Amino acid sequence: MNNTTVEVTTKVSTGKSLKTIQEVLGFAAIILILILGNSFLKTDIFFRLVVGLGFGYALSRAYTGFAGSVNRAYNTGSTKLMRNLMFMFFITCMLTSAFLFKGNVDSYKLWVNPINLGLLIGAMLFGFGMAFSSCCATGTMTDLVTGFPRAFTTLIFFGIGVFIGYPVQNTAAWIKKSWFTTPVGSKQAGGVFLPDLFKWDGLQGYLGALLLTAVFCGIVIALSHVYESKRKAKKTYTGMPMENYQDQIEPFDDKNYKLVSDTTYDRLFVKPWTLKQGAVIIAILFTLLMGITKAGWGASTPYGIWFGKVLMLFGVPAQSLASFAKMSPDAFNQPFFQNAVSVQNIGIILGTLIYFLTAGEFVKTFTSAMHLTFREALLFALGGLTMGFGTRLANGCNVGALYTPIANFSLSGWIFLAFMVIGGIFGNVLAKRWFKPVRS
Repeated sequence: MNNTTVEVTTKVSTGKSLKTIQEVLGFAAIILILILGNSFLKTDIFFRLVVGLGFGYALSRAYTGFAGSVNRAYNTGSTKLMRNLMFMFFITCMLTSAFLFKGNVDSYKLWVNPINLGLLIGAMLFGFGMAFSSCCATGTMTDLVTGFPRAFTTLIFFGIGVFIGYPVQNTAAWIKKSWFTTPVGSKQAGGVFLPDLFKWDGLQGYLGALLLTAVFCGIVIALSHVYESKRKAKKTYTGMPMENYQDQIEPFDDKNYKLVSDTTYDRLFVKPWTLKQGAVIIAILFTLLMGITKAGWGASTPYGIWFGKVLMLFGVPAQSLASFAKMSPDAFNQPFFQNAVSVQNIGIILGTLIYFLTAGEFVKTFTSAMHLTFREALLFALGGLTMGFGTRLANGCNVGALYTPIANFSLSGWIFLAFMVIGGIFGNVLAKRWFKPVRS
C-alpha cells in the first residue's frame, strides 16, 4: 500500500468518523432540547419551541425560504420556489378554513392586516433588504447555521431597524388605519377579510375566498412560468443545482429495503425533501400553531426587543426604551424565555442545527460560508436595516405580513407579495452592481 492510498484511506476514515460524531450529537441535541424545554418552559411556550424546531427543520431540509422566491428567480431564472409557495399558501388556506368555518372567528387573532401606504412602502423596503441580505426574518434564523457571518450581521441591523420602527408603527395613522375594511376585518387588524366578500356563496364566504385564493395563486404561477420561459429563451436561465437534485431523488425501493442500513438512514435523515414535501410539512405545522394558539406565525417583532435588551445591558432603562418605542416597559422587562415568539425563533435555529447535525453536514455547511468582506458586511447591514424598518411599516415580515395574512384570508398578504417583489427586483438590480449575490 503506497503513501497516497494510506492518505486517502485516512481521509475517508476521518470523514466517516466526523459524520458519525455529528449524527450522534444531532440526536443528543433533540433529546436534550426536549428534556430541558419540558422541564423549564411553560406548556404553551414549550409548544412554541417544538413548532419552531419543526419549522427550522422543514425549511432547512427542503432548502426553502421566502426570500428565495424573488432572489432565485432574478439570479437564476428559476421560479420553482415561487410556484411552490403558491401551492403552500393554497393548501394552508384549505387547512385553516377547517378551524374558521362555522367556528367563532372572533376567538382567533387573525392577521387581517390594514391596507395602506405603510403596507406598500414596508413591503418594498422588505423586498429590497431581502435582495441585499439573501434572507428574510425566518431566513436569518436558519442562516445563522448555514451562513453565520451574513446572518449575524443581518440580524443585528434587522433588530435596529425593528426597534427604530416601533414608534412609527405604534403611532402613525398611515400604518394603523386601513383604506379598505370589511366587517370581520374591522374587528381584527382592520383590513379586508376575503370571506366577507362572499357571504352569499352558501358556505359563509369560505368557498368564494378559497376560489379567489386559487385564482391569485394561479396568476402568480402563470406569470412565473412566463418569466422562466423568457429567461430560457434568452439563455439566461441557469437554474438552482439544489432544486434539480431535489427533483431527481430516487423513489423508495421497497424490494431491497433494510431497516438498519446506510440507505435507510440517508432517506430518513439526510436526503433533502422536495419543495412540495417541505410545503406540506410547513402548512401542517402552521395549521397546528393556529389551531392551538389561536394566532398565526410571526417572527420579526422580537428582534427589536432583543436589541432593546442589549441596550439594557449597557444601562439603558426599560422605561426609556418603552418611551421611545411607544410600548409598555413589560415588553423589554419580560424574561427572554417567556416570550413565545422569541422561543419559537430559537426553535427555528435549533431545528436547522438538528437537521445538519443528523445529516452529518453541519461542519461542512457551517465552515463553508465564514468569509465576509467589508463591502458585503455593509450590504448585509443595509439589508437587515431596511427589512427591519419595513416590517414595522407593513406590520410584519414574510411570515407576519405575507404567509399568515394569506392563510388568514387577508387581502393585505397578496398586496404585500406584489410590492415585495417590486422591492426585491430593485434591490437585486442594485446588489448585482455591488457584488455577486449570495443565492438563497
